[in-house]
Amino acid sequence: MIQKNRFEQLRSSVQACAHGSVGVFRNIKMDKNQATFAMRMATWNLRFDSKPDNITVQQSIDALPDPLVEFPFQGVHGEQPWSTRRLRVAQTLLSEDIDIAGFQEALVRQVRDLAELLGDDWSWVGVGRDDGKEAGEFSPIFFKKSKFTLVSNDSFWLSDTPFEPSRFPGAGSIRICTATRFTVKEPSSSGPQHFAYLNAHLDDASDQQRQLGTSLILTRARFEAFVNGGPVLVTGDFNSPSTGSDSGGYKVITGAQPPLPINATFAKKFDAGGVGADFRMIDFRGQAPRQSVSKNYATFTGFTEPNDTSDWTRIDFAFGGSTRGWNATGYKVLSALQDDGTLSSDHRPVFADVSLE
Repeated sequence: MIQKNRFEQLRSSVQACAHGSVGVFRNIKMDKNQATFAMRMATWNLRFDSKPDNITVQQSIDALPDPLVEFPFQGVHGEQPWSTRRLRVAQTLLSEDIDIAGFQEALVRQVRDLAELLGDDWSWVGVGRDDGKEAGEFSPIFFKKSKFTLVSNDSFWLSDTPFEPSRFPGAGSIRICTATRFTVKEPSSSGPQHFAYLNAHLDDASDQQRQLGTSLILTRARFEAFVNGGPVLVTGDFNSPSTGSDSGGYKVITGAQPPLPINATFAKKFDAGGVGADFRMIDFRGQAPRQSVSKNYATFTGFTEPNDTSDWTRIDFAFGGSTRGWNATGYKVLSALQDDGTLSSDHRPVFADVSLE
C-alpha cells in the first residue's frame, strides 16, 4: 500500500503543478456556453525500448532518489533504458496538462507503462505495426476519457497494401497510421463538436515511402473533412524535414507537391466525392501567434552530447486540415535533456494548443 501511495503521489504532484501553473503557452479553457473548445495536444517519438529489462514501473518509482540530494550534473551519457526514461516521459506529459497525444515507436511494454503512469483518466487506441495486434512498434493515440468520447478508430499501413501489415518496397520498416474520430464531452452552444485525429510514423530510409504514406494520410484526412465533417488533426514523426531534397513527405501533405497514386481500394473507400482537390494540412508552428511559439526548433536531437547539434532537425509535426474549424493558439518544443544528462528520448516532445471551433 505504501508503494501504491507513492505512485499516486507522483502522478498527483505533477497534475497539481499543471493545474496551478501551466505557463504562457497554455490557452485558457473556454466557457462551456461558448462555441469553442481549447485543448493541448502532443506528439512524441518515444524511441523504442532498445534496451529491455524486467524492471517494473513500481520498481522504477521505488528507486527514485531523495529529491533534496544534489547529483552530478550531466553525469549520464548516451541512450538509457526505457525503464530509466519512462518516469521522465510521464512527468513531462502530465506537467504539460495535455488532453490528447500521438506517440511513435512505442512497443507494447511502453504503451502499457504509459497507460499505468498517466492514470485512470486516460485511454488509448492503436496496434502493433508488424501484425496488427501487439507485435512491433505502435503509433498509439492517448486521450483523456473525461474530455473526449471515442467514436471510432482503425489503423492502416503506409504501403501499397494499406489494409494489411505490409512494408513499402525500399522502406526500412513497416509503417502505420492510427485514425480516430472523437466527440468533445464539454457542452457547446453550437452543438456536439466532432473531430478526426490521425497519428503516424513515416519511414527513415525512403523518401518515396514518405510521399506514398502522406498521400494515403492526405486521402483519409480529406475524407474525414468532407464526408464525416469537422476539424481534422494530424501528428507524427514524418522523418521528413520541411525543406531539402528529402522533404517529399512534408511537401505532399502540405500541398506543395502532388500526391502519389495510391491503392485503388483505399482510394475508393475514402473517396471524398470529388470535392476538396486542394485540401491540405497546415503546419501549426506557422499558424500560432509568434509570441506563443517556443524558440526550440529541432525535434530530433539523437542521443548526442548537449553541444553536438550535427544531427538536429525538425521532422515531428502537428497539422490541422485546410477546411479549418480549428485555431492554433500556441506551439512549443521542449527539451528532452535532464540535468543529470539523461535524454527522455532521441526526439523532443511537441505541444500545440488548439481551439476547436
